[in-house]
Amino acid sequence: MLVIHGVWLVGAGLAVWAEDSALPARAPRRPGRAPRERPHPFAADHATLAAALGDLPAVAGSLPLTLPTRAGSPLDSPELVRTTVVEPVRGPVALAGWRAPVLAYDPDDALALLRTLDGCPAVPGATLRHLAELADFAVDLVARGRVLPGLADRPPMSPATLVGATTPTPAAVGGADVHTAAAPGAAGDADATGVAVPTSGDPDAAAGRWRLPGVADGHRPAWAVWRPLLTGADASWARSLALALPPAARAAAVGLPPGTGVSAGAGVSAGTGARPGRDDGAGALVADALDALTDAAARRALTDVDLARGGRRDGVVGGWLTALTGPDRGFTAEPDALRTLRTELDAWQRDAAGGAVRASFRLVEPEAEEIVDPLVVVPADPGTVVRRDGRWRVEFGLQAADEPGLHVGAGQVWRAPETVPALVGPLGSPQETLLAELGRAGRLWPELDAALRTATPEELALDAEGAHRFLRDGAPVLHAAGFGVLLPSWWQRPSARLGARLRARGRTAPGTVADAAGGLGLDALVDYRWEVALGDETVDADELAALAALKTPLVRLRGRWVELDPKRLAAGLRLLRSAGELTVADLLRLGLAEGDRPEELPVLEVSADGPLGDLLAGEAERRLTPLDPPPAFKGTLRPYQRRGLAWLTFLQSLGLGGILADDMGLGKTVQLLALLAGDPPDAGPTLLVCPMSLVGNWQREAAKFTPGLRVHVHHGADRARGAQFEEAVHAADLVLTTYSVAARDAVALASLAWHRVVVDEAQAIKNASTRQAEAVRSLPARHRVAVTGTPVENRLADLWSIMQFANPGLLGPASSFKQSYAVPIERHGDAETAARLRRMTGPFVLRRLKTDSSIISDLPEKLEMEVVCNLTTEQASLYRAIVDDMLAKIESSDGMERRGLVLATMTRLKQVCNHPAQLLRDGSALPGRSGKLERLDEILDEVLAAGEKALLFTQYAEFGGMLRGHLSARFGREVLFLHGGVGKADRDAMVTRFQSPDGPSVFVLSLKAGGTGLTLTAANHVVHVDRWWNPAVEDQATDRAFRIGQRRRVQVRKFVCAGTVEEKVAAMIADKRSLAASVVGSGEQWVTELSTDRLRELFTLEAGAVVE
Repeated sequence: MLVIHGVWLVGAGLAVWAEDSALPARAPRRPGRAPRERPHPFAADHATLAAALGDLPAVAGSLPLTLPTRAGSPLDSPELVRTTVVEPVRGPVALAGWRAPVLAYDPDDALALLRTLDGCPAVPGATLRHLAELADFAVDLVARGRVLPGLADRPPMSPATLVGATTPTPAAVGGADVHTAAAPGAAGDADATGVAVPTSGDPDAAAGRWRLPGVADGHRPAWAVWRPLLTGADASWARSLALALPPAARAAAVGLPPGTGVSAGAGVSAGTGARPGRDDGAGALVADALDALTDAAARRALTDVDLARGGRRDGVVGGWLTALTGPDRGFTAEPDALRTLRTELDAWQRDAAGGAVRASFRLVEPEAEEIVDPLVVVPADPGTVVRRDGRWRVEFGLQAADEPGLHVGAGQVWRAPETVPALVGPLGSPQETLLAELGRAGRLWPELDAALRTATPEELALDAEGAHRFLRDGAPVLHAAGFGVLLPSWWQRPSARLGARLRARGRTAPGTVADAAGGLGLDALVDYRWEVALGDETVDADELAALAALKTPLVRLRGRWVELDPKRLAAGLRLLRSAGELTVADLLRLGLAEGDRPEELPVLEVSADGPLGDLLAGEAERRLTPLDPPPAFKGTLRPYQRRGLAWLTFLQSLGLGGILADDMGLGKTVQLLALLAGDPPDAGPTLLVCPMSLVGNWQREAAKFTPGLRVHVHHGADRARGAQFEEAVHAADLVLTTYSVAARDAVALASLAWHRVVVDEAQAIKNASTRQAEAVRSLPARHRVAVTGTPVENRLADLWSIMQFANPGLLGPASSFKQSYAVPIERHGDAETAARLRRMTGPFVLRRLKTDSSIISDLPEKLEMEVVCNLTTEQASLYRAIVDDMLAKIESSDGMERRGLVLATMTRLKQVCNHPAQLLRDGSALPGRSGKLERLDEILDEVLAAGEKALLFTQYAEFGGMLRGHLSARFGREVLFLHGGVGKADRDAMVTRFQSPDGPSVFVLSLKAGGTGLTLTAANHVVHVDRWWNPAVEDQATDRAFRIGQRRRVQVRKFVCAGTVEEKVAAMIADKRSLAASVVGSGEQWVTELSTDRLRELFTLEAGAVVE
């Protein structure tokens, strides 16, 4: 488990360090006097940090941290959970110095990192979560125009300076450029010595984008900045953020005023707020962080703005404007000019902070009668293109800052100033306010000067080129600086710009796509042609040529205003001259992705005839007729499952793969088995790859629903190889194997021709670079299906890897997918790109949710299912030893001694089925040793990914504690644990927290302590990890979630281990209802009355119980 923490470096940026639960909790004792700063014993190294934080440019170094310490070792943060038991130590807690490796980010990259913490595989500590709140606040201020441009005398320091070096030095390590910063006086194991930390390759960029410009004689350097404008509720929120800052955020005290930061006597536990009224540096740190993050957010919002297009001013204002929107914040000017500019900006800041009114700018289109020189391209009236020589204008006014709808035009300000306060709010002199505001706006938008030459400016007249510059450059920068900007609604519509449409036609008649070879396939060819469009209307070559001849950026075409980009016009003319053929894969990439699209011209639509057209339109599932299962399927499919079968069959007919991602509990297994049951006899075998824990379940489900399928299991040390394996495959309809075997036998599996390859629990291949993911992707097949209950859209790298298996190449190479989609969506929250990705992947992903009304009406209130888990080799060995020991002793025992021996054996066998560590009580590690634990991890993966909650019941309090530790570390979140030793107050607090929407999502309960008297309806999943064999007791426990107040379907899973006493008793109870009734209230006592032969039959481990 990795817990990441943030320290804001005042005047520089963000430093991130982490605690690693895999490292020793105690610092080694060293002889002699303790150094002032010792290496933090469980701080993660740079490579671990870089792997968790991604590829943003960073500087590797180290920082001294003042942390709470007991008995010579730093305390764990509240978020850190260890899987192994650490002996508690006693003694007072004091603050001590530790040095930890850090990755440092300048403010631009710090903003990107803080905005993407949700996608981080590590657990963010309280400090980083708080700084992420600051980042969100900064972005919100920019979006609302609550920022102002300003001036700084000096740039921030490079982060490299504060983490150990004055200049970052690139060092080639493992083929990657990294920046390292050696910390003077730091312990050797905390220094950065060439770890692979992603950087931009540019030392200036990694150190901060604040270059010091060359200073001419008589000039001084200065730096343009954007600063937050904090008034009213914004100011209150900023103060609250300062008061709530966790003291651990000041553990480094870098750049804080002397005497502030963390010091002896101050609490530093993450999550504890600073005390109001105390000058502890929190205010200075939050103010600096908010200033830096706001500047980064404003520049990100103005990435495409170029004020030079409107005629750059010379001198101090020109340099300042360029620095406000350009990549370099620095510029130079004469000292007197800088002083004048600073005085104006300070006055602007004061007036804006105290004022409730701001200047507004409204772009007004030319009146209809101003239209001159019509250029008729097509004789018909609808095709008329109108050249725009008419007058555009920007109207000035005053607007209430907090109520944009309250607006007064400049004409009224000049002619009736006494009426203005009643309309927009109180202010001193409306006329002076308007002039001052326009003067400030003129600093940002130089073209405003022409209007300010009059005594009473009301508007600015513009030609089409000027209006276009205002739309593209002036309006965004004025809005960012807090002015009101009102633009025509058509400017934001795609129909205001030229785009392209692709029309494709298959080479088979519509409706005959599927053929005996298995479908059209990604490599099949289709014919295509391009069209150029404005919104819904097509523009032909003659019209395009006429538009290009106008040489103006804005024209009125067919009753609407249109932006004419010369590059788009030229691209459109080239497209209209092109036609030809392309593959289905290329067509899908064009229609759903970004593959080989024409430069400078966005593709608005890609359409095709037949089933391909349905797929491209995203309507395939809706248009499909639900399929009845084939006769070979021995079961009943619900209506939504029949639609799923139709969808799978449709994709198979096209030779395309799909991702079946239905919510857990909706029957993905039976939909796949119904698909297999419909395969023709000569189709060839299906290879199904799944986790070890699911092999037995697939065998049982296949035997139940498709008894005619010939199933072969390829697993274990004695699995078939060579010619024997090929014979087994050719004699089978379904071959089951595990991910580990798929990786080991990759060559043998890839040498065979598979009709279909299915991967169950497809999260197992979400890391594209793993050996098992590469092996599975290399398997040849006509049809591919990935099965997962986890929302695949949550992590884009996971989505790419799974889709690369289902439809290889559809999303392009990983590098281009990351650049085109992952970075804009995960780093910048780009909604348009996210929508495009959903459109691209939607046809190949089928995900139905239990919350969908069309699904809910088809489901019972409570879904109960038995989950059969396999034993590991270790579990099986212990199990057999226990049974052998009992059978050796039972012949010589009778009466109470015999009953005690049987009950003790039953307990020990159930403990082994849970986990060997529960039986051995040796404190050994849990992962990888229990089939039940592996299956529980898989189920909780899906539960937590869906944002849902689960109750886990065990009859063993000791095992409950083991589960809590394991699951906390596995999922990086708090897990509650209720047992008999928990007092009433703590018990009530646990219930309240779990029921809260923001509370923990997993609650482990011992059956006796938590099985009655609680309302836990926040959970809609219940797992009985081990069985009490008392249906009434188990039902009572289930009813903690399934009771009045529960508004969702409840899924109940009861774990048993295959081939063990657990599965046999479960079968006996299921088959003999009289037996089920007889054991109510008697627990397991009835087992003691069985004969020795019957006990031997009940307890002996069956073949097939173990999957290695």
